[in-house]
Amino acid sequence: MIGIIGGTGTSSLKETYPLIREEMIDTKYGKAPLISILEIDNKEVAYIPRHSEGHSVPPHKINYRANIEALNIIGVKQVYATNSVGSLDTNIMPGDLLIPDNFIDFTHSRVSTFFDEEVVHIDCTEPYCENLRQTLIKSGEVHPYGIYIATEGPRFETGAEIQFYKLIGGKVVGMTGVPEVVLAKEKQMCYSSICAVTNYAASISPHKLTTTEVIDAMKDCEEKLIKIITKSIKNTNENLICECQNTLNDAII
Repeated sequence: MIGIIGGTGTSSLKETYPLIREEMIDTKYGKAPLISILEIDNKEVAYIPRHSEGHSVPPHKINYRANIEALNIIGVKQVYATNSVGSLDTNIMPGDLLIPDNFIDFTHSRVSTFFDEEVVHIDCTEPYCENLRQTLIKSGEVHPYGIYIATEGPRFETGAEIQFYKLIGGKVVGMTGVPEVVLAKEKQMCYSSICAVTNYAASISPHKLTTTEVIDAMKDCEEKLIKIITKSIKNTNENLICECQNTLNDAII
């Protein structure tokens, strides 16, 4: 099964596609948000709202392990995640979509692994599934690569932080991409992100950032997101043999 992890402004997915059923999964890490099984291009697709219903959970409090484990339990092997981000590059404008190819992690208080009781070191040289990345790139007008800077939140970043992130090669900044991508990799899922640019980041933007600005901009991106998700799911080979499925082969000591 294909999974969609929806971030800010993606609730209309449930209104766009027929609902087959709903799944409430209670994992060993806690209860996950209600999962909606939607029919998209004659495929069953599991949609989970990252922030729970009503966008009620802030980014630093999301139970990322429960979300990923719930998708794993119902048989999801390929995940498309949507993330709202700020741009660090004036050539990447609000309203654009970017498919990240790597990340730098500046979160600091999140549980970032399923392996609390054994020594496991997964390879994260290429954290995002290249097969899914290429499917997304071919499915719409996007920036095909860029480093995602992951921050803790819930505050927006300072101007000095943004200038530092830009200096080290970051292209977009967000609060929800990590540890989600790492946890999916530990579950040997294929995972790729669609970053919807909602604003220029602090000090890149000519004015102070507001939450209203981000939410309004995300609404403007929804139509683009739905189109690229629909086309990507249509073009996704659910039976593809991918190296993401063998992440743990050389990771367990």
